Amino acid sequence: MSTSAPLPQSPPAVRVVCVVYHPGDELATFARTLATSSTAPVELVIVDNGTDPTVAREVADEAGARLVASGANVGYGGGANLGAAGATAPWLVVANSDIEWQPGALDALVAAGEADARAGSVGPALLNTDGTVYPSARELPSLTRGAGHALFVRIWPGNPWTRRYRAHERDAGRRRAAGWLSGACLLLRREAFEAVGGFDDGYFMFFEDVDLGERLGRAGWTNLYVPQVQVTHVGGTSWRAKPASMISAHHASAARYVRRRYPHWYQWPVRRAAVLGLRLRERAELRAAG
Repeated sequence: MSTSAPLPQSPPAVRVVCVVYHPGDELATFARTLATSSTAPVELVIVDNGTDPTVAREVADEAGARLVASGANVGYGGGANLGAAGATAPWLVVANSDIEWQPGALDALVAAGEADARAGSVGPALLNTDGTVYPSARELPSLTRGAGHALFVRIWPGNPWTRRYRAHERDAGRRRAAGWLSGACLLLRREAFEAVGGFDDGYFMFFEDVDLGERLGRAGWTNLYVPQVQVTHVGGTSWRAKPASMISAHHASAARYVRRRYPHWYQWPVRRAAVLGLRLRERAELRAAG
């Protein structure tokens, strides 16, 4: 009686990068549901931006993942770049630890990307815990629309700039190209990601996905929204105890994006108005947060 040697396992086609900062139980749920999302081998890399790696190490050991300690809080984009470094898989996923995968979701995302040779990024529909759809595929912000939205959304919610900013919400169920896709759960063609230099780690958190989507588009890639694929985003697990820090980080990144996208001298007046609007809105939100 003879036995044949087992066939060598193909290398993973996807590296999943999960950036964490003092995670809780949600990280174990992320890893557990990720295992149901693909029938093919998946490489999981957990990047720990925090100071206590206990939870991340336990989950990594249980899931057979690789743990990368950043040594400092380098932000979301910076952590994602660390986790993606040296990848050989043709596809990368960057995802928050509070994502809960549905069975087959990752396979479906990869299939959508492989069917479109110009898809540089592919995003699923992000479901809130109540089943509603979070708007995760949007147009790129324009200077005038951004300024109008920032200045008037609180005092005049129905203003034309905000209506235009939120126009994407009418297309939440349609597969389409978008200006940018949410980095909460994002499939990236590694070739495209590396060609544009990855995330700009100058964004500590927030707007790194907007910036990446813009650069992918400028380089000729498509940001493809596929709402037929769904994952659940529990939301905000790392920052629930620090709303003021989250508010300030969001507005600082928004101001950085405005300045970097519109650097010309003749754009100064509207650029200045947008940044001023962001500062005023930040102060109002900080007061409301207590």
